[in-house]
Amino acid sequence: MTKRPMLDSQNIHPVIRDSVEHYHADIIAQVTDAISNNKAVVIGMTVNPSVKKACKLLASQGLAVKYLEYGGYTSMWRQRLAIKMWSGWPTFPQVFINGTLVGGASDLQKLINTGQLNELL
Repeated sequence: MTKRPMLDSQNIHPVIRDSVEHYHADIIAQVTDAISNNKAVVIGMTVNPSVKKACKLLASQGLAVKYLEYGGYTSMWRQRLAIKMWSGWPTFPQVFINGTLVGGASDLQKLINTGQLNELL
């Protein structure tokens, strides 16, 4: 499988580089702060059933969940885009365990089923 290339910041024109580097930096700071200070973090949006599933799965494992919600399907999409750009993960929820992105709800379920979640804890 071919890796997805990432555009090097040196290949972004200096006139727009600052805009790219600071795109919703406040949101990314909220996310990184939550990840640094909590064992289990779920980043999501309203009305998405997978977000609720991820939170329930973590709670069933006895984990306190820090949940960050950024809008719904028609609101705060730019903020969610910034999170996707930062993490490289294309969907929500985004689940972090001890600072490691483990994917979404179905990925979390697989980790629980195989016992690999315990290895991250």
